[in-house]
Amino acid sequence: MQTSKFMLKKILVAVDGSDNSKKALTYAVELAEKLDGKITLIHVSSTVAPMIPPADTFSAPTLPPPASTAILTKISEEAKRKGEQILDEGEQVVKERGIGVEKILREGDAVRQIVTLAQEGKFDLIVLGHRGVSRLEELFLGAVSEGVSHKAPCPVLIVK
Repeated sequence: MQTSKFMLKKILVAVDGSDNSKKALTYAVELAEKLDGKITLIHVSSTVAPMIPPADTFSAPTLPPPASTAILTKISEEAKRKGEQILDEGEQVVKERGIGVEKILREGDAVRQIVTLAQEGKFDLIVLGHRGVSRLEELFLGAVSEGVSHKAPCPVLIVK
């Protein structure tokens, strides 16, 4: 029997709770079953500081006063809690199929965090959904799937 040089044993799956993310996870689980692979789930939470609009139309928005640091902390904690929930749900899906799974929660730029983990962990494949955010958010944040596909150190499977 001839073995392929393209072994897909270590699969990194980016999850954000969207429908396309869930489809990507299902696809990755099926691949892992067929190839006797292991799945690592990553969720990247991103907290954006709220900006105060200017009183006039000529000034740029500014960051809120230091008193709102508590608000930013609360937003960050809520994003982390939501990320952990998404990872737990994904872990349950993978474990139900008897596949090894690991969960990783990171904060920051999703593309950078996913690509960095793929490099550090020497993953064989990255699987992610096509679009997890709205079209308006995509204009401001950039498409994660597109960014990862351009910068990843391994093949990327984008599931629609």
